[in-house]
Amino acid sequence: MNSLLLGKLLAIVAVAALGWGVGKLRWLGDERADPARVLSNAAFYLFAPALLFRTTARVDLGSLPWRMLAAFFVPAVLAMLLTYALGRWRQRGQPQAPCEAPAVQAITVTFGNSVQIGIPLAAALFGEAGLALHLTLVSLHAVVLLVVATTLVEADIARASGQGHLAAMLGRTLRQTVIHPVVLPVLAGLAWNLVGLPLPGPLDELLQVLGSAVVPLCLTLIGMSLAYLGWPARWRSALELVLLKVLVLPAAVLAVAHWGFGLGGLPLGVVVILACLPSGSNALMFAQRYRVLEQEVTAAVVLSTLLVLLAVPLWLAVLQHLP
Repeated sequence: MNSLLLGKLLAIVAVAALGWGVGKLRWLGDERADPARVLSNAAFYLFAPALLFRTTARVDLGSLPWRMLAAFFVPAVLAMLLTYALGRWRQRGQPQAPCEAPAVQAITVTFGNSVQIGIPLAAALFGEAGLALHLTLVSLHAVVLLVVATTLVEADIARASGQGHLAAMLGRTLRQTVIHPVVLPVLAGLAWNLVGLPLPGPLDELLQVLGSAVVPLCLTLIGMSLAYLGWPARWRSALELVLLKVLVLPAAVLAVAHWGFGLGGLPLGVVVILACLPSGSNALMFAQRYRVLEQEVTAAVVLSTLLVLLAVPLWLAVLQHLP
């Protein structure tokens, strides 16, 4: 494995381990103070919105390779919807089951660590040309997947609230989805982008500083969550999420991109490797936002990150043997 990529992976593990140590030593307080929740809220309400707004405001919409984007996001969104539907089906006859769980499972299966691991991996495997394609996908990765997952979970919350009228439920879903720390900055960023104005220098610098805090904060939260919550008793559910992430999702992306959209060569390699990346820390932030499946998602992030050493060579071998 490329030494740069290995160094990045070790850095990720080290930051998560530091978070675990902070949690075990209770440096930020015990479970009653719930410091992990405080940090998660800071990431969700302050740092992530800054990152999402800046990303969507700066992306060059006119030069995007739409066929490659569709070849990745069509199967990824379909996998999200199918995972969500499976979760809903398993909850039938269980009125006490948390309605937010299916959407949290869906985002864990589809949202990959496209930055901390994805960027050095794309550079190491595909060079500058492949990295450019990867960064194009990254520019819409959080925007698309988080918006879809947010819509699903807010619709379930509205349904579970007992509002009888369809119009009232749809209205609440729309309101809660739009006025949301993930969706609202995306819409605002797209509006800014369409107006065609550049971000003023001081504002761009502020957003960059705030957005840069998302990665280390979320990695620290992974370790803290392990320290406070422990390993899940239902570890098989976490393993199931991991296998769906590193095996089923890339297989779906490969099939749709290659035989559906006719992708081959470098673009196909980039989308498949992006699909097999481990679950991103934003999935844990999502779980903590809705207070559901936090143990399972934390374990899935950790396990899938360790399995990247096996998953990437596996999919590279598959790509080399395509007809």
